[in-house]
Amino acid sequence: MFTEQGPTVRELAVQALSSIERGYDLLAPKFDHTPYRTPDRVLDAVTDEVRRLGPFDTGLDVCCGTGAGVGVLRQLCRERVVGVDFSAGMLAEARAAFPPRGEERAGEAPAVDWVRADARSLPFAPAFDLALSFGAFGHFLPAERFGLFAEVHGSLRPGGQFVFPIGAPPPVGSRAYWTLLGFDVAMRVRNALWRPQFVMYYRTFRLGDVLEDLTRAGFAVRLTPLTELGRRPDGSPRARLVVATRE
Repeated sequence: MFTEQGPTVRELAVQALSSIERGYDLLAPKFDHTPYRTPDRVLDAVTDEVRRLGPFDTGLDVCCGTGAGVGVLRQLCRERVVGVDFSAGMLAEARAAFPPRGEERAGEAPAVDWVRADARSLPFAPAFDLALSFGAFGHFLPAERFGLFAEVHGSLRPGGQFVFPIGAPPPVGSRAYWTLLGFDVAMRVRNALWRPQFVMYYRTFRLGDVLEDLTRAGFAVRLTPLTELGRRPDGSPRARLVVATRE
């Protein structure tokens, strides 16, 4: 599916009928050949915008998957970068993509570490200047979102920043609108009929609710337009960067 190197329809069906963790373990070897990986243009736009907020010594990629966000952090952080995910398969792919520091020339890149853990219970003291995440929030139910943000807050030093892109909702009635709605309905039907659940409800990640939960978790929040990703016909940005600061 998607490319010759990507998963087959059968493989995607097996993944979709698994738990989130098992599903991503199965998908991991071919994940980067699917549209689920964050596009490079989004990664580049976030990198350019976050660079203005630095400098940073340490960075955390929350729900790192195969490591796309770690690649961003390696450009922004000077000392140490950590990727955390609960899928052993995704972490294995990420480790293969980013060699240990000892295999690179000293001083050219920060040290990279990988931690297997649930983002709802992060095993870190306040040690990071920067945390980011790409494309993972649809896997958390709205009731879990505050707890997730609180865990990130507790992993940041005072003044540390939690950043992530958020796209503008598609216009009602557009093809993208109906596609997202259809996917959401399909996932809810699947979870009503099959166990274990596979949570992926991207329409539940609404900006107003997200900002409220970040504030409740102790962040001061502002939005920055990601102008590199273009504007909608009404002039508003197609995507914004959420910048949440631990005060």
